[in-house]
Amino acid sequence: MKSHSVQAPSAVVLIRPHHFFPNPQTAVDNSFQVNEAGSSPQAVARAAFQEASDVITTLEARGVRVHVFEDETDQTPDSVFPNNWFSTHPGGHVAIYPMFAANRRKERRYDVIEMLKQKYRVQEVIDYSGLEPDGLFLEGTGAMVLDHIERIAYAIRSNRTDPVLLERFCTQFNYEPMVFEARDRKGVAVYHTNVLMCIATDFAAISLAMVADTKRRAEIARRLEESGREIIDLSEEQIAHFAGNMMEIRGKDGRILALSQTTYDVLDSAQIRNIENYIPLVPLNIPSIEKAGGSVRCMLAGIHLSSR
Repeated sequence: MKSHSVQAPSAVVLIRPHHFFPNPQTAVDNSFQVNEAGSSPQAVARAAFQEASDVITTLEARGVRVHVFEDETDQTPDSVFPNNWFSTHPGGHVAIYPMFAANRRKERRYDVIEMLKQKYRVQEVIDYSGLEPDGLFLEGTGAMVLDHIERIAYAIRSNRTDPVLLERFCTQFNYEPMVFEARDRKGVAVYHTNVLMCIATDFAAISLAMVADTKRRAEIARRLEESGREIIDLSEEQIAHFAGNMMEIRGKDGRILALSQTTYDVLDSAQIRNIENYIPLVPLNIPSIEKAGGSVRCMLAGIHLSSR
């Protein structure tokens, strides 16, 4: 197994929340969110802080470089999911994205961008956030799942993913757009692409059955297979437990697959065995954070830049 892959970053940004709570502004179209009665806000916030801290400890022990930023405000409940507001790309390119929920726009932090400029070779920052007043949104690597090897941007059509803006991003960053619709069995649209599919170097995990159009479904499967990847087909039940929200990253001993304990518990033995043929799985326990409708992939903004 090659330790290096353009698909797997060796560094990530993680925002550790001090006042975490599920965001009421995103609950309208995020069917993965859970608002449980009975838990005090303080207890949920403490649990989420500890979960994020444990993720940092586990990843660093694996040799992943984790750039930790603290969020001590109570104005940004989803700040623990920074992959939605910025992404980084080989060649020194950074993108900043327009966000659908008004309170999520406050998550953009220019101290993060300045850190990237100081520690990595950044040639260009393209900021799309000025398109928010025009109602154009593209929520980063939540809205898009990027195949960095084949240069394809897979994107579910939603109010978080504007096809026109996606085309603009793909033109500027040299990706081919692959737009499709995806719904659960109740007909509810999937809000972000990265809860439906994960693209790693040697395999792709996806619920093909949730892709609404059969021709598009076949085309996605064909493109993934043509890339030489094994398809790990996920069920809708597994997607509901964030099985699509996994992320390949690189540590000191090679590539690993970061996923939540919730996800690990719903994968069957054959799926685990197939993935372990390529890379080890590293489960991370984040049940409180997952109540906000995102999981491990959402928490980790990968850094695909060269170090200074």
